This record gives sequence, structure tokens and C-alpha cells, in this order.
Amino acid sequence: MQSHYKICVYAICKNEEKFVDRWMDSMNEADLVVVTDTGSKDGTVERLRERGAVVYQEIIKPWRFDKARNLSLGHVPEDVDICVCTDLDEVLEPGWRKRLEDAWEEDADMGNYVYNWSLDAQSRPLVQMIYFKVHARKSYRWEYPVHECLHYLGRTREKKVFVEGMVLNHYPDNEKSRGSYIGLLEMGVAEKPNDTRMSYYLGREYMYKREWESCIKELQRYLRLPDASWTQERCAAMRWIAKAYAGLKKYPEAYQWYHRAVAEEPKMRDAYVECAKLAYLLSDWEICFYMSDQALKIKEKSRSFVNAGHAWDHTPHDLAAISSYWLGMYDRAEKHAKDAVDLEPENNRLQNNLVKIKEKKVGNYYKRK
Repeated sequence: MQSHYKICVYAICKNEEKFVDRWMDSMNEADLVVVTDTGSKDGTVERLRERGAVVYQEIIKPWRFDKARNLSLGHVPEDVDICVCTDLDEVLEPGWRKRLEDAWEEDADMGNYVYNWSLDAQSRPLVQMIYFKVHARKSYRWEYPVHECLHYLGRTREKKVFVEGMVLNHYPDNEKSRGSYIGLLEMGVAEKPNDTRMSYYLGREYMYKREWESCIKELQRYLRLPDASWTQERCAAMRWIAKAYAGLKKYPEAYQWYHRAVAEEPKMRDAYVECAKLAYLLSDWEICFYMSDQALKIKEKSRSFVNAGHAWDHTPHDLAAISSYWLGMYDRAEKHAKDAVDLEPENNRLQNNLVKIKEKKVGNYYKRK
């Protein structure tokens, strides 16, 4: 059956020869693949061309991701209906084109889909979110020096569709440095000091770099911005502030901010689980149990924000099992330990914990007798 839409995958790259074959295999359902190389010194350009990609070469100084993305988008032919922007370390699961065409509508501007930013050894999502890099050809331009996103240019209300079953998996190159991110984010904040996106990401980057005081200062500034109204992002900012206070060993302040995060977005597991993890490190078993137990009452992931893997893997049950054990609730401990093992059956520590809990439960029974 002939396609109704012309679909183009476009990307930027630099020194990513090792990813080319896997990426091209994944993107071959598109009508056209267009890549803008920004200065590769390896065989990236040659291999992409061998595999059928149209490759342009651009040098961007000073470097900005939004400028690179806009140059790349500018190389996409005008007659393309749907643009799919990916990076070479990402892979679309097979069948993505049909799912995209089934979901797309003639007046659609953007397609949202599942993005797994990281996966475990069994290819299960660790960090998962809903992504946005499918769009109509003439409706957008890229903004921000880093953590760039699409800015809508249309005069009518932006129309988004969700592409059920379209999944993009990220296999990050751990050798790549994030060293330029702080400088680019500080540039973004200087350009737009009241912009919530740049402020949030700068504060988070300070947290990644363990610059605790800078993290706290910037994210508290973010929370005061007039447009900082997205509760799930505000919750995340509060979690990073809590983590920064914990890094400074200011545990009462860390607890305070975790509680604020829970109050800000009570329907996401992340703040509960991270507070429980801190309580575990402090042997604060009452808080550890309460927070892990509350997390497990939440049964659905967010469809609009990042879902941390440790909130949805064995971790909440593991924390609930350990805290129940130390609180003398051996039945609860055994149940959670079994659930943790079911989610991670090859984990020896979890298996050993379950054995230990069962032995303690039996010993406690005979002691009462």
C-alpha cells in the first residue's frame, strides 16, 4: 500500500561512526534520511553516505545545539510531510512508520511517543518519558543553546497526536563528555533569565556535577519564577534540592524538601522512593517504610514527565521489605521481599534477603511459642 505521507528522519552528528549501521537499520522505514555532520574526524560521513543517507557538513562556532538543529532541519526538503528528529545513539523499534502514519492527522503539528532514555541489561526501561521530536515540516524551529526543544511557529492552536506503539530507545555513549553543558546552560539563563526550562536544567546540571550550593540556589530561583507552574517539573526541582542538601549532610533540610516534593506532585512515585532511599541510608526505618509503602500505592507512570527507573523496578519493594524487617513486621517484609525478587529474579542480594526474612519469621514464631 502506497504511503500517504513523505517522512524524513534528520539528525546532527560528530564522530559517531560506530553507531551508523545500527542507526540506519533503525531509520530505514523513512523515505529519506538527512544528516548534518558538524566536524567528524572519523569515518562517520563516509559510512552514512555508503548506507544511503544524504549528508551535509557544517562547522558551527560558537557551538549551540539549537543552531545545529535548525541548520539540520533546513536541509530537509520542503515537500516532506513529517520530520522525525533523532540522534545516532538512538534506535526506533521496528514498525514505527506504520504506527506514526496510523496516528498522524492531516492538520497535526507534532507527534508524541515513548522515549526510553536508558535501559537495563534486559532492555527494560530505567528512565522513560514522553518525547516530542516528530513534527510537521514547516511548523517549528529549535530554541536554546542546549536541552534544545521545538518552538511552534503556527498561527493556529498547536495540535499534537500521540503515536501509540512508537518507541525510541537511547543507548548513550558513556565516553561522551557533558563538560560543555553547564556553560551552555549558563548562557541560556543569561539570555533568558526568566525562562523556566534553562533555569531548571542548569540547577539539575549543578546537581549532576555535585555543585550542591549552586544547585540549591538556582533551583530555588527557578521555583520563584512566575511561569514555574508545571507541578511535575517543580516536584523534580524539589527532589534535586533535597538531594543537594543530603550531599551537604543537611538531612533535616533534605527531608523537608522531599516532603515538599511529595506535596507538589503526590501521584508520582519518584519523591517517595528517593526519600525512602535517604531514610534507608540513615537507618530511619519508620520513614523508609512509610515512603516506600506510599510509593507502591501509585500504579501508573506519568505520561508527561520523566519516570525514574528506581521508582518502578524492584527498589520500592526492596526498601519496604528491609524497613518492615527492622520494624518487626516480618509478614510484610516477606511479601515485599518476594515481590522484589519477582521483579529482579537474578539478584543474589534480594534472594538472600528473602531467605533471611523467612528464617527470622520462623525463628520469631517459635520464640513466641
